[in-house]
Amino acid sequence: MSGTGKSTDSLLQSLQAELRGMAAKKLRAERPDHLLQTTALVNEVYLKLQGEHLTSGWTSRSHFLRASAEAMRRILVDSARARLCQKRGGGMVRADLGDIALELPMAPDDLLGIHDCLDRFAEEDEVKAELVKLRVFGGLTQREVAQVLDISRATADRYWAYAKARLMKMMDPESN
Repeated sequence: MSGTGKSTDSLLQSLQAELRGMAAKKLRAERPDHLLQTTALVNEVYLKLQGEHLTSGWTSRSHFLRASAEAMRRILVDSARARLCQKRGGGMVRADLGDIALELPMAPDDLLGIHDCLDRFAEEDEVKAELVKLRVFGGLTQREVAQVLDISRATADRYWAYAKARLMKMMDPESN
């Protein structure tokens, strides 16, 4: 991306196809009756970025995509929480991450379990937490994540393996 300080509007225009691809990948892994559609998710991401006053200062394509993946994460987590509240009276059951391949599709309560641990994990290791956000909530492939984070594919694979193990430990109530 050539210019710094690009606005959200101009970046959204230039990266709309990529954002739609991210959203489509993520939503393909959701239930067929999921309420959000690709265009709606991209629009929600845009509104969230605008609402957080991130209207300028994008330093790179990677910076914008990271913020977009975080926005998708928050939107999808909010949607999962709403489904759980309607479906189960708001009660959440933590799942052992060993039972979850951290691949999509993922049950709403598994998604929320990862979300709940992700901020604590980011305090320990921001890059690995970012990798999880991009994979799980952004729907990016390992190759795409390596490019966005500017790391090698082998490093991304090692980080992914570590992140899954660390999150599994964090989600286990007996290990805390």
